[in-house]
Amino acid sequence: MGMCFGVRDALALAHREAATHPVTILGDLVHNETVLDDLRRRGIRLEQDLDAVDTPTVLITAHGASEKRLAAVAARGHRLIEATCPLVHVAHRAVRSLVAQGFHPVIVGRRDHVEVRGITDDLEAYDVVLTESDVDALAPRERFGVAAQTTQPIQRVRALVDRIKLRFPSAEVRFADTVCLPTKQRQDAAENLARMADVVVVVGGANSNNTRELAQTCRKFGARVHQVVSSAELQQDWFHPGETVGITAGTSTPPVTIQGIERWLHALSTRWTPEAVDVVAHSPELETVATQ
Repeated sequence: MGMCFGVRDALALAHREAATHPVTILGDLVHNETVLDDLRRRGIRLEQDLDAVDTPTVLITAHGASEKRLAAVAARGHRLIEATCPLVHVAHRAVRSLVAQGFHPVIVGRRDHVEVRGITDDLEAYDVVLTESDVDALAPRERFGVAAQTTQPIQRVRALVDRIKLRFPSAEVRFADTVCLPTKQRQDAAENLARMADVVVVVGGANSNNTRELAQTCRKFGARVHQVVSSAELQQDWFHPGETVGITAGTSTPPVTIQGIERWLHALSTRWTPEAVDVVAHSPELETVATQ
């Protein structure tokens, strides 16, 4: 659970750049309010609109950007630095390869998500699907090339690929698996966690897609779920003596935030003697740690 290498590397790059000169991040470096507040405290500017940027150096977020967007930044004379996750670059290359081979690109993901826009903005024609009804609305094609937003649950992606094949049996459908390994690992861990816990606290940004997906997975496998940004949002009446409480976190959640959640739950459990709350967490190695 918690921060993936792509987020850690993007943050380290932003910190290094800001230590020596003014930097503007074009968009939100990651979808986590705690992290963004820390960047602002370091003097880093966050702008959604390129016209509002007035620093020589511009940093592209971990979610990546289209070649069209990068060219627009460079054309304004800015020094351009990419903090794009390497696995997002893999997704971009996979889609370009599918198009070059004559496949109509279909992206499994959220149409309004910055990563999806970064992939699709350079395409002349494409479709974005997230549900079965989206697939049912696709126009017939001879060849479909399917890729995915890196933080989509792989089970959903594969199910939609199968539906495309079922709906267009005479079409050639090629799937490029661009769901990143950290997302797959965290989804697997969340599923295991939800099976053993009565309630799961999912820690992450309110606008974080992978955090939202973790919460949905935990609900799917039976746990009561509460998604929070920090321990300040926790409420005692969410938990009851004798229950097992699970913790998981999105890929942009700082370790200190996760530790704060665990400390809060342990403090609550000590007030419930002789009964206590089990706090179950998954380490990055997906091992289970239980404390009483």
